[in-house]
Amino acid sequence: MNFYCIIECYVISSGMYLRQAKRQYKGKTYTNYVLVESVRTPKGPRQKTVCSLGDLSPRPREDWLKLVRKVEAALSSQDEMFEAKDDPEVQEIVAKVEAKRGQDSAAAPSASNLISVDPAEVKTERHRAAGAVHVGHQFWQRLGLDQILADLGLDQRSQKLSCAMALNRLIAPASEHAMPAWFRTTALEDILGLDLEDHGEDWLYRQMDKLEPHRHKIEQALVARERSLFNLDPKVYLYDVTSTYFEGQALANPKAKLGYSRDKRSDCKQVLIGLALGREGFPLGHEIFAGNRQDRSTLDEMLNRLQANLGLKKGATVVVDRGMAYEQNLEEITSRGLHYLVAMRQSERDAWLNDFADDTDFAEVHRTNSPLNPGQRKSVVKVKSQRQGDHTFVLCHSSGRVEKDRAIRTQQEARLKADLERLKARIDKGKLVKPVKIGEAIGRLRERYPRVAPGWQIDYDADSKTLSIELDQPRYDRIAALDGCYLLKTDRSDLSADEIWRCYSLLTQVESAFRCLKSPLAERPIFHHLERRVDTHIFLALLAYHLVTAIETTLRRKGCHHSWASLRQTLSSHQIATIVLPTTQKATLRIRRCSTAEPEHRQIYRLLDIPHQIIAPVKTWSDNPA
Repeated sequence: MNFYCIIECYVISSGMYLRQAKRQYKGKTYTNYVLVESVRTPKGPRQKTVCSLGDLSPRPREDWLKLVRKVEAALSSQDEMFEAKDDPEVQEIVAKVEAKRGQDSAAAPSASNLISVDPAEVKTERHRAAGAVHVGHQFWQRLGLDQILADLGLDQRSQKLSCAMALNRLIAPASEHAMPAWFRTTALEDILGLDLEDHGEDWLYRQMDKLEPHRHKIEQALVARERSLFNLDPKVYLYDVTSTYFEGQALANPKAKLGYSRDKRSDCKQVLIGLALGREGFPLGHEIFAGNRQDRSTLDEMLNRLQANLGLKKGATVVVDRGMAYEQNLEEITSRGLHYLVAMRQSERDAWLNDFADDTDFAEVHRTNSPLNPGQRKSVVKVKSQRQGDHTFVLCHSSGRVEKDRAIRTQQEARLKADLERLKARIDKGKLVKPVKIGEAIGRLRERYPRVAPGWQIDYDADSKTLSIELDQPRYDRIAALDGCYLLKTDRSDLSADEIWRCYSLLTQVESAFRCLKSPLAERPIFHHLERRVDTHIFLALLAYHLVTAIETTLRRKGCHHSWASLRQTLSSHQIATIVLPTTQKATLRIRRCSTAEPEHRQIYRLLDIPHQIIAPVKTWSDNPA
């Protein structure tokens, strides 16, 4: 940004004078008289040609001086004093001078664009974080969310508020109570053109209430836009369920229930979030269920949601985890003209021990290292398939899961032993006497620890009133031999074992989405109590996840594998600020503009195909000193 800092500029001196210019052409001498004025410039006094007067030689010299004085008087608005107002020749010369000055002002900075500034008084103010907000807003527009909201009848202010709330979850997640304060630390006001001063959380709550009835219609239009924009594959649906917990009793929300908590907060009420993704990781649909629902009971409702959002494509494959590997669910999938791919439950896997023990026919899956980390060591995965009736079973062994399964088994084993010791102590002290009750207690422990309980012989002798606990070594060894092993099942017959495994491995994208929602986007814990606001709170986090997926997919297709979390950290240093320029005329010029993008900012903007100039400079004048 350039500023012209001068003392005086283009001021006519106290007098003008003539300069004689001679030129030789074809043996003849031509004389021309030029009207010249003296001006002061940053480099000192300079002579400036005002206009050419032609050859004045035929006139007496006294007339030359009178002409110059009349022209100078006319240009300084003193034409009546020197009788220049009614002189046609003078007016013709003045017209030439003014025309030339008009051309000069178009070609060079004019006096109106040049200001006198004291450099010692220059300062900046109202610095606002802009880089991450700029990227988020550009992708909000790219996904057509303003138009989607407008088509649903939301006015422009509601569109901007919805964008601001989604960007908060994307960049620095906060509660609606804390959100207005965050707004005022960012360039949202500059970028959205929305007045964010003097507003509390109530207006955000009202906006959430406006969004809630349109959640699924927004999602439906957004999925269609993303499929067109990113050319997404419509033949794979990845589905899983997670939980998110409340702070407080949430008495006004009928979905808030105690249940199995993935967040290890069994003391808190929760809701379940069912999320379906496509092959490329873009969300396709979501549902919010009561916190005490079983995972397998949610599949039918999610398939209905997918049907409403995008229409289920016949012959597509639904990929689910072992929590939904029940015949009723598989029949529900096939009844809709879809295929399924599912991981079998532990009890079903155990029946394939001999097949896992047979090393023949296993083939190693070729896995390429991530471009982000070429030195990364991938675990070795071996697979083989068997066709039985209408089903294909794929036996998988992962070297990376061996340690994980062993750690889980060791932990469960320690807990089983501790519970058995407590049960034995109750029996020995006579606190538990009835054999039926003791048998029920043993059954509950077997149900609680299905992975390790079969490896232990647990018996109660009613005559001696003793509980015996012994390791069943053969069974224990069989269980240990299955560490790192899992079994896949599908009704598709056109895929190899390698292709089936790769399709199932896509399910990790849903797990990654849940981690993103809970950590970078801080969807949990939930402080709302009303059901409609809980649903909208989760929906806003999902809108932010749509933006994350669009941003990271755009980068990935350009060969860049940085995460959104690292991008927003880099972009945090790109800001918008106001430059304050106090002038010597006691007026102050304020210029609101973005800082010059650093090379790393420009690289991100280039990869994302968005401009690095966030806003056009805005100039305002004030009469008072800064």
